[in-house]
Amino acid sequence: MKNNSSLKGLLIAAVVFIVAFGVYFFFLAKRNYFVVDNPTPNTYYFKINNGSEGVISAGQYVHVDLKKGKNSIKVFDQNKKMLYDSAFEVNKIRGLINIAHEDYYINDQYYGYNLKKDSLLLALDKITIDGKDYFGGARRFNKLYTEDFYYNVDEDYDKVIKNIQKVESRSKIFRKQDFLNYYKEYYKF
Repeated sequence: MKNNSSLKGLLIAAVVFIVAFGVYFFFLAKRNYFVVDNPTPNTYYFKINNGSEGVISAGQYVHVDLKKGKNSIKVFDQNKKMLYDSAFEVNKIRGLINIAHEDYYINDQYYGYNLKKDSLLLALDKITIDGKDYFGGARRFNKLYTEDFYYNVDEDYDKVIKNIQKVESRSKIFRKQDFLNYYKEYYKF
């Protein structure tokens, strides 16, 4: 067989292409999933779409599978006494089920060149939590289900987002105390 440099180049390019996609899918790709979260000190049992029973202890979150469209959930306390039976609509590929109907905050973090974060935050709405004002336009959420965020409670914001030509934002849902901690650490007023 002749030494064909074109064939060698094609094979090397194909191998590099496959390795690049492997690195992306195993290490860099953002996973899409649904979370049942319990920020309270209580334990809850739940059944989604009359499936198997799940348990979520104090302070835990559990990844669950949901289908697009109408879903149902039955929630029980630690004595397995039914608390509520509800339905919710899934339209996106990630979401959070607030099993205890606690307060969560959806916050937008801004990225971009020449970003003056303090003046930007002062220009946005403020929210009052426990009698104290917080700037930045965070939104309070305490219903059963939401999918209006980009990063879930168990994910962190990206440190840097590259190739942004203008100011953009990414939203994240926080438990109440996690939001207060994040705000205190990230924003210095």
